[in-house]
Amino acid sequence: MYDYLRPLLFKLDAETAHRVTMYGLGVAQRSNFAHWIAKPPADLPTTVFGITFPNPVGLAAGLDKNADHLDALNALGFGFIEVGTVTPLPQPGNDKPRMFRLPQHEAIINRLGFNNGGVDALVRNVQQSSYHGVLGINIGKNKDTPNEKAVNDYLTCLHKVYEHASYITVNISSPNTQGLRDLQQEATLYKFISLLRAAQERLGSQQGRRKPMLLKIAPDLSETELDAIAEVLLRTGIDGVICTNTTIDHAAVADDPHGGETGGLSGKPLFERSTAVLAGMHKRLQGRIPLIGVGGILDGSDAAEKLDAGASLVQVYSGLIYRGPHLVGECVNEIRRQREAANAG
Repeated sequence: MYDYLRPLLFKLDAETAHRVTMYGLGVAQRSNFAHWIAKPPADLPTTVFGITFPNPVGLAAGLDKNADHLDALNALGFGFIEVGTVTPLPQPGNDKPRMFRLPQHEAIINRLGFNNGGVDALVRNVQQSSYHGVLGINIGKNKDTPNEKAVNDYLTCLHKVYEHASYITVNISSPNTQGLRDLQQEATLYKFISLLRAAQERLGSQQGRRKPMLLKIAPDLSETELDAIAEVLLRTGIDGVICTNTTIDHAAVADDPHGGETGGLSGKPLFERSTAVLAGMHKRLQGRIPLIGVGGILDGSDAAEKLDAGASLVQVYSGLIYRGPHLVGECVNEIRRQREAANAG
């Protein structure tokens, strides 16, 4: 069905198409017609950082920033859903237009800027949903919070979402909030993560259940920077790493009419770079910290390649825009096929 709908959706600007699509998914789910859109895959249980996921293919943060659509998205067969990025206070994000499709490259450029309704609204939406699957909540800082006070924003979000999340992702790698990526510098990162880890352990003790904390990193880091980040993550005992966010390198799409737009590039052109960072972090961390691979997954073989590079789980986003909901099942089935082949061998 999506193959027929996509040309119509692509006649709309990207943000309008997103709203229309999410509304349509909600109608289909509430009307029990979701099976017409996508057939959920059979379970492929995968246990990572103490959580058993129904399958290893999840939704990356950004598609459902406010947890408005959990029930509808659950019908598509994801093994887990990550919502956000959410900030302490509501903020509108950057000026429109701020999201651009590059169809000839199967890519997207966005400069949304953490547009969201604030952490209290997200928590209400989670509480009101019927979703009981694995839920990641991706947290960030407000645009006008200076970096020297950024940890306070993350601590605020951490305290408010902790009870409702299966895991929490710390996002300091978006290119669309000025100065945010500076938090990835070694000395700053060590202090920053140490404070969050201490709060994580306190909350786990208070609430009787420890929730994993993950860090999402950028694909534009040098080898030296990746070395430093890996050292910090091993020292602080982070539970997992998501490799990677979008890239600011637009060289691969320079020939596109939108190639010069400011913002993070995702989709097919990101695959090689994000997978290289994933493989590099896997080697640096020596299997001691689980990884989630995200960036440029457009088919099942891409998902399998992320796992071959060291990921335990994968996430999709831009691929859904170009391939539609059946991408989820395709990825799960290819991972299943490769697992069975490996076990048979």
